[in-house]
Amino acid sequence: MMTTLSIDCGGGGIKASVLDAAGTMRARPIRVPTPYPLPTALFVKTLVDLGGRLPSADRVTVGMPGMLRHGVVVATPHYVTRSGPRTRVDPDLEAEWSGFDARTALADGFGMPVLVLNDAEVHGAGVVAGTGLELMLTLGTGLGCAMFDGGRLAPHLELSQAPVRWGMSYDTYIGEHERRRLGDSFWSRRVRGVVEGLRPVFCWDRLYLGGGNSRLIRPDQLVRMGDDVVVVPNDAGILGGVRAWSMADSP
Repeated sequence: MMTTLSIDCGGGGIKASVLDAAGTMRARPIRVPTPYPLPTALFVKTLVDLGGRLPSADRVTVGMPGMLRHGVVVATPHYVTRSGPRTRVDPDLEAEWSGFDARTALADGFGMPVLVLNDAEVHGAGVVAGTGLELMLTLGTGLGCAMFDGGRLAPHLELSQAPVRWGMSYDTYIGEHERRRLGDSFWSRRVRGVVEGLRPVFCWDRLYLGGGNSRLIRPDQLVRMGDDVVVVPNDAGILGGVRAWSMADSP
């Protein structure tokens, strides 16, 4: 049976497990802190070393923050900083990551086929029903976004970098830093406001809220969002590693 090493790369940590063909974990997930500064060579080494601590697999799925096209990084928000999210951007790292062919570099490092997508896209692959227009928003260090139409992954929109209010991007407006500053109650209201603002933009059939902070949304605010909004487990960022191959343009 085909097995998949699935790696969920975040701003603060990198998690991985091995999945069987049905998408069931064959090993307990392991996590390491995301190292900073993070040049591309260290990124590849970190993932390969992490995979070496898990059972062998036949292929690899990697979800990472930022805009990617066909496995090539257009831009990534955290990995270009000196010390992690919300720290100063390093111009040399920014230049190194821009145009980085992550899929080829990781395929060489692992010695097997690799699929590299935005982390929200892998997360969504783990939960979408496959019918209608389904939107995945992940709430964590920042905001991740993925859209699926009839179970097929649509072209990526880096919604997180769009301005929303007071000169803030969505990434900042409902990211972890603002959640800590506001507290869960006021932050949950802000998330609901974002959902209400995006509803006429996407006209989704179902919206999924995932990522580590989705579980912190207050129940009263979630109810007010409507029956077409569902909170999903954070481990979908790993579990989507199998279905992602059939939903995206695979190598």
